[in-house]
Amino acid sequence: MTDPMTRLLAPAGRLRVGLYPGSPGSLIVGDSPEENKGLGFELGRAFAQYLNVVFDPVVFPTNGDILAQAKLEKLDFVFVNATSVRAEYLAFAEPVLFTDQTYLVGAHCQIQTIAQIDKSGLKVGVSAGSTSEATLPKLLLNAQVVSTNSLEEVVTLLSSCQIDAFATNKAILCELADQLKGARILEGAWGRENIAIGIPKSRVQGLPVVARFCEHIKQNGLLAEAVRRAGMRGAQI
Repeated sequence: MTDPMTRLLAPAGRLRVGLYPGSPGSLIVGDSPEENKGLGFELGRAFAQYLNVVFDPVVFPTNGDILAQAKLEKLDFVFVNATSVRAEYLAFAEPVLFTDQTYLVGAHCQIQTIAQIDKSGLKVGVSAGSTSEATLPKLLLNAQVVSTNSLEEVVTLLSSCQIDAFATNKAILCELADQLKGARILEGAWGRENIAIGIPKSRVQGLPVVARFCEHIKQNGLLAEAVRRAGMRGAQI
């Protein structure tokens, strides 16, 4: 790796990687730092090694917080759904992971299908700053969309019947379902996430390096192993 390219991609001399806990696509906190896993964590660490710089994981409560910091160029690396809105301030490599978006309904909720979700009086949670928060108000004309501040809060709101359902990608919903007895993931999808590595748009000249790294982790099996270790269900490489 050339020094100018390393300085471009990690100008602070370390790779600041944005993460949030509870998501297999970002960070699953282990009993010790050595036992942490999650796609954002593992791929960020591997990219820091690829650049031969220090890995600096920066943890936030939600993905929305990560994106807010990325917009200010206070992060060097994110692993997120590559949407057109985010492409206004992030330069994305080609997506390396794909997952459907659907709903997790609480045990108290009688909804059985996606078609039934847009019902007056129904409360559907979304993560603040997420794709779901931006998209669902356009899809749900009768149900109430409720922003949440962390995945821990989602568990509390669903278990206490303060929301009836939660919308995000299937991988995260599987993790939440494990913590909520009787909760169900609805079949089908209202959307699809194309998850990719993003860097600040002002550093777009470094994107070929990111692209080569993506090919590297596909070929050496690191991507598939990271998916397996994270237990990322419902995702396709």
